[in-house]
Amino acid sequence: MFQSRLLKKAKKGDDKAFSKLIEQEKIKLFKMALLYMKNEDDALDVVQETVMKAFIHINTLKEEKYFSTWVTRILINTALETIRKKQNIVPINNQIIETEITNQHEERIDLAGAIRQLDEKYKTVILLRYYKDLTVPEIAELLECPQGTVKSNLHRGMIELKKLLTKGGVKYGEGN
Repeated sequence: MFQSRLLKKAKKGDDKAFSKLIEQEKIKLFKMALLYMKNEDDALDVVQETVMKAFIHINTLKEEKYFSTWVTRILINTALETIRKKQNIVPINNQIIETEITNQHEERIDLAGAIRQLDEKYKTVILLRYYKDLTVPEIAELLECPQGTVKSNLHRGMIELKKLLTKGGVKYGEGN
């Protein structure tokens, strides 16, 4: 009910109402952007651009109950567009900065790293299914593709994810 009132106000141009809506979504949006962009600066840029696009196009939102899904779709499209643009740029200095990882966070970091390595089509459906808890029909509607495609990409993506998380024939966490 509260979100519905905020959306109606935001559609009428109320900046504060829109800010409150984004406030509810910002952490989820940042985490999703970080999985796509692989670094905080680029993820923040994508979130910022997403918020700007959402603000400009808030009137295109048809059903208020899908605000979260709608803004997530904008984020995914923005992230993919940014990745495509960056692929045309050749880095001058290809430095890799290593950070220390504590044991308690290693598993989460390995999973996030494995997800980042997936093809975009697999990464997107896995994130939407297991991170956003969307159903296959909801993902199909969001991505504007058949449910069978979503199911196939989920299945293939999970196979690839398992391969990435397997180290020397031993699944992560099962061996030393």
